[in-house]
Amino acid sequence: MALARLFTRSGIAAAIVALAALLAFAGDAAAQGRSANGWQVCNETSFVLDAATGRPDGNAIVVQGWTRLRPGECRLAVNAPLARGTHYLYARTSPAHRGGRRQWGGDARICVDPSRSFTIENPEACTAQGLEERRFRRVQINKRDSWRTSFAEAQPYTLTRARQAGIQRLLTDAGYDIREGRRGVDPRRIAQALAQFRTSARLAPNANEDQMIDALENAARRRADQVGLTLCNRTRSRLWAAVGRRRGEGWESRGWWPLSPGGCVRTIDEVLSQEVYFVHASLDNPEGPRLLAAGGEPFCTSLARFAVLGRDNCEGRFYNANLFTPISARGREGLVVDFEERDFLQPGVAPRQLQPAAQGEPDIAPIREGSTRGVAPGNAPTQDRPTQR
Repeated sequence: MALARLFTRSGIAAAIVALAALLAFAGDAAAQGRSANGWQVCNETSFVLDAATGRPDGNAIVVQGWTRLRPGECRLAVNAPLARGTHYLYARTSPAHRGGRRQWGGDARICVDPSRSFTIENPEACTAQGLEERRFRRVQINKRDSWRTSFAEAQPYTLTRARQAGIQRLLTDAGYDIREGRRGVDPRRIAQALAQFRTSARLAPNANEDQMIDALENAARRRADQVGLTLCNRTRSRLWAAVGRRRGEGWESRGWWPLSPGGCVRTIDEVLSQEVYFVHASLDNPEGPRLLAAGGEPFCTSLARFAVLGRDNCEGRFYNANLFTPISARGREGLVVDFEERDFLQPGVAPRQLQPAAQGEPDIAPIREGSTRGVAPGNAPTQDRPTQR
């Protein structure tokens, strides 16, 4: 779900809502006066963030990433003296967090290396340099010595409160139950969970909050690698992926995730509780898209990114109907589906429609085998969230 973010500057506030989580920018003059020696970025959210910046350098834009920000933390992203004019800022959440990777950005298309630290001059074409495009927010900087920008959520936090909320979020992401009924978070359970985690992680008795947050993030990452549904592109071409599953008493389909060759994306980041899930993949080809040979059952899709409830009467609801291949998740908390060249039909060949899985064992899409508790996906993410096709 897209999150509403707060955008404030010099005491002026305006709510900004977009298709994905947006950038929250706070340029409070007093705060800028307190921060020195360059452009400082602050994390006023409950998430661990990776931030990237772009700064003007003559006629070029120098892009640098990634600056890791714990909840409630500020760090210097660009040293003084600052160039007056338009700068650029983007952030994404750590993959340790559940719910998919959220992004803070804007409308400026800038290249990044999503998998490692980088410093580049922004090229005209990202893919030609092995990079990927992300949408940065423009930040107008008018001082040469100091500037401060804060990432925020719709629920406003101080830096101190953001750190507290971040620890609670990481405990939940790491698998600890800190809620009790309708009363929400239980302080006693938080204290018990922290004590239990300190023991299990073998943290030193004098470990500080930063060390606690780092250890919790690592634990949450390990847990995230063992659950959910990850799709990987093992072909030589770009493909578009979507997933379908039961949602309550009905059905839901979501897409699109674009996957470059060698790329992986976690489309479901929670324990797989259903026996059957459904995947759709379309492989780009100059002669037309290539579809999965295994066939499938009809679900609703759209040309743009989509989240559709129900799988009946797609055309009557102004959607398209596409076949999704059933895969078995029986006995697994997580699994990885590898798409290979041999899994796809030739251009122009239509896959067969299968009978509903409830009437028999579903066909199984190619799966990279591993422990019944799930397997860790390859370290090659190409898209953090569903994007417009």
